[in-house]
Amino acid sequence: MGYVEDRVNELKEKIAKEKEMGGAKKVAKQHESGKLTARERLELFFDSGSFQEVDMFVRHRCEDFDMADTEVPGEGVVTGFGTVNGRRVFAFSQDFTSVGGTLGEYHGKKIVKVMDLALKAGLPIVGFNDSGGARIQEGVDALSSYGEIFYRNSCASGVIPQISAIMGPTAGGAVYSPAMTDWVFMTKKSSYMFITGPDVIKTVTGEEVTFEELGGAMTHNAKSGVAHFACESDAEAIEKIKELLTYLPPNNMEDPPFIESKDDPERISPELDTIIPDNPRQVYDIKGVISAIVDDGKFFEPHEHYAKNIIICFARLNGRVIGIIANQPNFLAGCLDVNASDKATRFIRFCDAFNIPLLTIVDVPGYLPGTSQEWSGIIRHGAKLLWCYSEATVPKITLIIRKDYGGAYLAMCSRHLGGDYVLAWPTAEIAVMGAEGAANIIHRKEIKEAADPKAKLGEKIQEYRNLFANPYIAAARGYIDAVIVPSESRLKIINALEALSTKRETRPPKKHGNIPV
Repeated sequence: MGYVEDRVNELKEKIAKEKEMGGAKKVAKQHESGKLTARERLELFFDSGSFQEVDMFVRHRCEDFDMADTEVPGEGVVTGFGTVNGRRVFAFSQDFTSVGGTLGEYHGKKIVKVMDLALKAGLPIVGFNDSGGARIQEGVDALSSYGEIFYRNSCASGVIPQISAIMGPTAGGAVYSPAMTDWVFMTKKSSYMFITGPDVIKTVTGEEVTFEELGGAMTHNAKSGVAHFACESDAEAIEKIKELLTYLPPNNMEDPPFIESKDDPERISPELDTIIPDNPRQVYDIKGVISAIVDDGKFFEPHEHYAKNIIICFARLNGRVIGIIANQPNFLAGCLDVNASDKATRFIRFCDAFNIPLLTIVDVPGYLPGTSQEWSGIIRHGAKLLWCYSEATVPKITLIIRKDYGGAYLAMCSRHLGGDYVLAWPTAEIAVMGAEGAANIIHRKEIKEAADPKAKLGEKIQEYRNLFANPYIAAARGYIDAVIVPSESRLKIINALEALSTKRETRPPKKHGNIPV
């Protein structure tokens, strides 16, 4: 055997050793807990044979607490790049089999390096999080690396898509990086996120709570809104991430990927002509409207379990990616509240950052009333919606299909907040408030003095409805560009989207605004 061949064989042995990660026993334990290993996740994520690893042989330099004799393969994280459905992506995957995937100084440096490379290359970065948190033995050096990661999360925000997959425990400082990324996926029964764990909470507050209740996938998908997707397994989460990437551009300087559609852009949807109930108090599912309009009836919905009174989703119209925000009458009558405002706001800002046009479908009776909402800051949170629609410079198309009252009319991408093209169905009702409330206020004295107050109220409600419960006054003022037959919505919206595809709009130069967070 020659010198070079010896060295090549030595390299192959070292690579094989690294790929064993924490060893067979720990890998088996990882599988027993229903989780894939760090390398298996990357293998499933990237196109076959495309992954190129970075920093395989990096090692920590800690010598305290027996760390000098502790071998940590790959420093507990696998980093690199490859292709996903033919498109290049950077990624890191924490290895729980190697000292619990804890983040030490050089574990963090590896992550920072691929983040820097992704930002320079203008490519998305995906993080598979499965870590016991900071490596306590390394003290402030570990904290330093967390800070470096957070700083890069901020620098990369709005420049490249950042996606986090929580596939194991994520606690303490480790939760902040995922929270600073654009999209957070969690796996049910095997992933957790919390600042302080159940034991600490019991000691400090006396509360008893399980890991799942405190920070499980459904807790953060349905209650806190920290996570956007709850998946049954690592494999499902990876498939969903790959699907999400099909809607996203690689960076903020490029457009989302166009996919030729086989769905006729002039397709008529007769079901839309009857989807609005005759009774204004009756609910229906707004997803039926979305499905009828978009290509092949297909849309991709984040935050499905959170703030169900508003829907956000990605879809395509004639092959072009769009972001959709729609009130959901099936839940809280589609009212806007604190959580719905936050949910929609963040989605609007993401779409605007990455050149994704916005379609807003409106059926909103107003902001949700009550002391709970007022004390939770509905004024501040509701103002975010006004702010972000006004701030967005991507094409903004609005379709009003039923109720559109008061401040909520303004907030849902009205002409006055910069809506570029506003459509309405003939069933649209645009007014300061609903007919019942308006009649009670305007004709209070007349109703009170009537021989039959109930009959007089009914008469005045109908009178108000005849005058204002329609789209034509707003159309007469030019606040609505067209009143359309519902079944023709797809064609009309596609035509508007194509016309606006070359839209250019600028704002006054400034460092940044002061959003009412």
